[in-house]
Amino acid sequence: MTAQTQTTQTETYEFQAEARQLLQLMVHSIYSNKDVFLRELISNASDALDKLRLEAFRNKDLEVEIDDLHIDLEVDRAARTLTVRDNGIGMSRDEVVGLIGTIAKSGTAELIQKLREAKNTDGAASADLIGQFGVGFYSAFMVADTVTLVTKKAGQAEATRWSSDGAGTYTVETIADSESVPHGTAVTLHLKPEDTEDQLHDYTDERTLRDIVRRYSDFVTWPIRLETEKTEDGKTTRRWETINSRKALWARPKDEVSEEEYREFYKHISHDWLDPLRTITVKAEGTFEYQALLFLPSRAPMDLYYRDAKRGVQLYVKRVFIMDNCEALIPDYLRFVKGVVDAQDLSLNVSREILQQDRHIQLMRRRLVKKVLGSIKEMMADDRGRYDTFWREFGRVVKEGLVEDPDNRKAILDIASFASTHHSEDLTTLRDYLDRAKDDQEHIYYLTGASRSVIENSPHMEAFRAKGLEVLILTDPIDEFWVEQVGEYEGKTFKSIAKGEVDLDGTDDDAAEQEKADEESFAALREWLGKTLSEHVKEVRLSNRLTTSPACLVGDTHDLPPALVKMYQQAGQEVPMAKRILELNPKHALVTGLRDAHASGGDTEALTETAELLYGMALLAEGSELPDPQRFTTLLSNRLAASL
Repeated sequence: MTAQTQTTQTETYEFQAEARQLLQLMVHSIYSNKDVFLRELISNASDALDKLRLEAFRNKDLEVEIDDLHIDLEVDRAARTLTVRDNGIGMSRDEVVGLIGTIAKSGTAELIQKLREAKNTDGAASADLIGQFGVGFYSAFMVADTVTLVTKKAGQAEATRWSSDGAGTYTVETIADSESVPHGTAVTLHLKPEDTEDQLHDYTDERTLRDIVRRYSDFVTWPIRLETEKTEDGKTTRRWETINSRKALWARPKDEVSEEEYREFYKHISHDWLDPLRTITVKAEGTFEYQALLFLPSRAPMDLYYRDAKRGVQLYVKRVFIMDNCEALIPDYLRFVKGVVDAQDLSLNVSREILQQDRHIQLMRRRLVKKVLGSIKEMMADDRGRYDTFWREFGRVVKEGLVEDPDNRKAILDIASFASTHHSEDLTTLRDYLDRAKDDQEHIYYLTGASRSVIENSPHMEAFRAKGLEVLILTDPIDEFWVEQVGEYEGKTFKSIAKGEVDLDGTDDDAAEQEKADEESFAALREWLGKTLSEHVKEVRLSNRLTTSPACLVGDTHDLPPALVKMYQQAGQEVPMAKRILELNPKHALVTGLRDAHASGGDTEALTETAELLYGMALLAEGSELPDPQRFTTLLSNRLAASL
């Protein structure tokens, strides 16, 4: 952002380009429910009050009164303004410019693109996206032509005024008479005219405000006050009336809370417009007491895979807000879980560093993880449609726990679903896989790869398909890691069909005789190929996993897969790529022809080129990259030309 004009105390700024585009989309798009702007402003005010109470506890030199913290809704019907005022922590001038003047969130360009797509298809979807990405304060421009913010940070002398019509610029002004401004923040909306067709209500109407607060913010722990008028005997009196119940949902018995209340509370803390997939309540009593109200979202947030994204649940102690995004309570692979944890026996003077070592926090964390995983398992059994939605959105993240959380590995495997050759679209659980497995099957077979189509067309699949053996199709990057570490499930070992030797034909006499004959027949070719391709392979052997392809590449049982080696290398770790084994199909015409040509002493250069092509074809068939694509195409074109 750059200042355009400047006086002694006032500066005019331009919105950043992406922020300006986003504001225009918000103002001019069609929204299914504009009332939610008030929930967002009240939520911001509630956060400011939480922060002030905590700061007053930590900083004994902060001279502020915290006995009467509240949120006021002030209406001026004549001027058509609505002001949402709090006496919370407030903001400094720099914070106003940094937090209000710009959208300081990664992924803004992607959000704008999604909003445009939603606007072109379904206007109502735009509101869902706005909520998902939590632009909060900017929702005020849905109902206001101009927004003015006056704020003063607790403990500071300077007050700041911010104002904008959302068109392209905003002004920031230092207020001269700062002593007359109390600490806290007041957001004044100069409202647009009422338009029932556009779902734009009269937000100066007392009944409308009461209904919105009751629907969205009734559970806010701070009093939300509305100034009301009452006329008796010709005299008009004005008084403040608290219009929310202030009941902490997590402290109320479950049978006394409606699903609608849970849904609105979730939206309040998550800034998500969509309903949660599942609500999870936890109440622990005894030597260490705490309560928790957790939610599983129905859609993954845009920053789910961003390393610097904020994650974790809100932590309260005896209903006193301590911190947002308490990472110590929820492991990283459950970072999508939203909610509140309220402990009775923690110290209020607690930091993130102390939390990492606190025994009570670790006990709560273990219990919450088991509760979440158990709830997902219940959803899998009771509501498969919701479970499928959950796994589609978050399954890749949950599988990270198979690497990070060995203690809960079995529970994660119980709730996991995978693509497999059993069905072209539906996923399968490991339990269902084992129920379909042959009685004498010792392994859970799998193959990793970049996509389902690559895996299904892999030569490694041929014998398994011919024998009717189900293979798990693993395409997520995390799959390369966890299958190497997990080992087994229900007594059956995980086995990659691209590693080691497989014996799917049994050991009957006829098969043994044929294998012995093939070994003798192809011994010279295998020795020659091993020397010719020694730069790329460590061994050449005959295969019993191929039925139609001439060759494939496999790793030794304990070798790291090539894809995993590349991941380590991209992360800066020096992990050498192990040479693999070239397996030949003794029944394929190309292999038998190569054997006969070699035995008859054919053109050595042509045979060498054919060997290189055979190796390159094996790489391409499994979806790997060629070491020298130009040489491969040259050899291929030369061989094709020679055959014409």
